[in-house]
Amino acid sequence: MRAGPDPHAEARSMAAAGVGGFEVVVWGARGTLPGCGPNQVAFGTETCCVEMRVGGRRLIFDAGTGIVTLGREMAAEEVRDIDIFFSHAHYDHIMGLPFFVPFYKPGTRVSVSLGHMLDGRLAGELVADLMRAPFLPIGPKIFQAEIEYMTFKPGDVLEPGPGIAVKTARLNHPNGAVGFRVEYGGRAAAYVTDTEHVPGQTDKAVLSLFRNADVVFYDTSYTEAEMAKFKGFGHSSWEEGVRLAKAANTKRLVLFHHSHMRDDDALAAIEREAKAAFAGAVVGRTGMRFALEPVPEPARPRREAERVR
Repeated sequence: MRAGPDPHAEARSMAAAGVGGFEVVVWGARGTLPGCGPNQVAFGTETCCVEMRVGGRRLIFDAGTGIVTLGREMAAEEVRDIDIFFSHAHYDHIMGLPFFVPFYKPGTRVSVSLGHMLDGRLAGELVADLMRAPFLPIGPKIFQAEIEYMTFKPGDVLEPGPGIAVKTARLNHPNGAVGFRVEYGGRAAAYVTDTEHVPGQTDKAVLSLFRNADVVFYDTSYTEAEMAKFKGFGHSSWEEGVRLAKAANTKRLVLFHHSHMRDDDALAAIEREAKAAFAGAVVGRTGMRFALEPVPEPARPRREAERVR
């Protein structure tokens, strides 16, 4: 039987040429509000923002307050090509967007993509609505970078660069939300926030994003004991994250979108419980990094020359 084409061949060849690589960096892991006070600093104070450096490209997931520091570093590095993906447009996921320095750098291209809207609005319309009076004194017309707005539908597979696949799925959240799975070089990282699970039921769409992933960021705003109290708020629990990670053979589970009510001691206690239940669990924090090495290309079997007698 002849083997089919290797789906990762292009990504592997890019990695071998020094263009590849897959690194994930956390710039903000809190939900609802930035950390407030001295007892909410150990895990970082910023709201949702995760960067994936994939195949020489810079992908950003959500634009919470964490994107502000990221933008400053990108400007200093003179990064000229950036892709931003929104899970949804609640404030904690977009509040840093107007302060993203690369927007104000001529010669920079920034792609802004979203697919969660339930009312048919487009990506550019959402950004313009965010940056308007009386909420801000300036609008997106002040941007000096080349901005490309893209609106997709959950379930679409996006291709921001050669060998990079960004799979998307609808999440269970008020006003809509989208989960993402980035595949490159035989590795996968998923960003799955904000979503509310139904007790006793496995969300098949979420499970597919988790499947065999090297690292998954999952909405763990609540504990299982708190779920009934916050039913309908659109968030999940760390216990559900552990169940999904085990069922999907996920290697690392990053607890994400921390409740604004939790202090550092509470998050540390949750981390201990989660690790006891699943060794690959860890509480997300600003500055956390994951380096995902490309899957080695399988060795080709040697073929003996036929002997002719």
